[in-house]
Amino acid sequence: MTLTINDDHISSDQIMHTAGPVPGHDRGWEVSWLPGRIMDRNTAITAMTIADIPGPDDLHTRHRLWPHIESWARELGLTATDALVRAVQPPGSISAEKDTAVPADPEAAGS
Repeated sequence: MTLTINDDHISSDQIMHTAGPVPGHDRGWEVSWLPGRIMDRNTAITAMTIADIPGPDDLHTRHRLWPHIESWARELGLTATDALVRAVQPPGSISAEKDTAVPADPEAAGS
C-alpha cells in the first residue's frame, strides 16, 4: 500500500490505477478511475489515496477509516460509497465523464 508520487506520475504498488498530467491543461491531472475529470495534483493524490485503500469490501460506515474516506470523496465531489465503487473498477473499464471537472480548489467552489 504505497503510492509513488512524482512530478509527472502517481502510481501504487497495489493497484493498476495511475494519475498523470493532462496534455494541454496547465497543472491539470487525470486519474484513471475518474477519466475525463481534470483536477489539480493534490486532488489527484487524494483520488489515488482512495483507490489504494485495501479491502474496500470490508469498509462500512463504522470502520475507523470511514470519516477520512468521506472527506476525501467530498473533495472529489463524490460520496464515499460512490468513490469506492468506482475506484475498484479496472482501468479502462470506466467511460470518460464529460463536464465533470473537479475545481482546482473545491473549498473556493463552495464544496
